[in-house]
This record gives sequence, structure tokens and C-alpha cells, in this order.
Amino acid sequence: MFNPHCAAFLLAVEAQKVIELPLLRIAWDGAEARVEMVSMVGEKVVAAMEAGNTLLACGTHDQVVTHYRELVVDTTRRFTA
Repeated sequence: MFNPHCAAFLLAVEAQKVIELPLLRIAWDGAEARVEMVSMVGEKVVAAMEAGNTLLACGTHDQVVTHYRELVVDTTRRFTA
């Protein structure tokens, strides 16, 4: 059986790239940076609410981590495209 701690560790590793890419865009400044900062906050709030809803609906830690990993992959694709 897959260890849930392994999935959480993978999420932490994968999230580093998602943190790096917008910070580079913000460091270069410009109009895109301001839009990105607002977008980042909104995405985090929505993701936290989704995680809370999953847990309130008797979801598991593994479901929350899996969903966050999907969001990380989507965001990485968006920044590297």
C-alpha cells in the first residue's frame, strides 16, 4: 500500500517549482507580476476551502494531498507553457 506520508513529501518537493516560477515573475515586476500576486492569493484561498470541504465531507488526508498535487501539476504546466 502507498504510504500517505510519501505523497505529502512529493507534494512538498513538487510545490517548490510552483513557488519558484511566480516569484521569478514577480521579481521581474511589470503588469504580469501584479496580476500574478492577486491570482496567487485567490488560488490559495479557493484551494484551502476545497480542502476544508473535503475533510468536512469525511474525506481523507490522502484525497486532499492528491487534489493539491493535481493543482500543483496544473499550475506548473501553466507557468512553463
